[in-house]
Amino acid sequence: KAERGGQTVDASRGEIRLMVTFRPSDNVKGEVSYNVGYPLRQDSEVTATIGSTDVKLYTDGEWAWPYSPSEDNKLVSALKRGSTANFVGTSSRGTPCMSLSTLNTGCSQMPDTTISVEI
Repeated sequence: KAERGGQTVDASRGEIRLMVTFRPSDNVKGEVSYNVGYPLRQDSEVTATIGSTDVKLYTDGEWAWPYSPSEDNKLVSALKRGSTANFVGTSSRGTPCMSLSTLNTGCSQMPDTTISVEI
């Protein structure tokens, strides 16, 4: 359920996922991807805030990624240190969207496999 114009309406949305991928065979270390579960506004950005760290992510459909490997590293370092993560963007309908999560200790021990943190 969601609220639109003061009215409660049904809202269709997929699962929200934040993934950090490690593929040593492809030399990929800590590649961040974020899925909000519904389409984001074309050519928009999502801002990830963990503690005092802000990272901008570019979007395509339901997905968002940091702009560079150095921004991936910055975001992964913040995830390892932080206790909450806040992701803010704009849906394809133009409505603000936000996800907030309490991070668990799994982020501090990121293995050389793909992990998924549901938020």
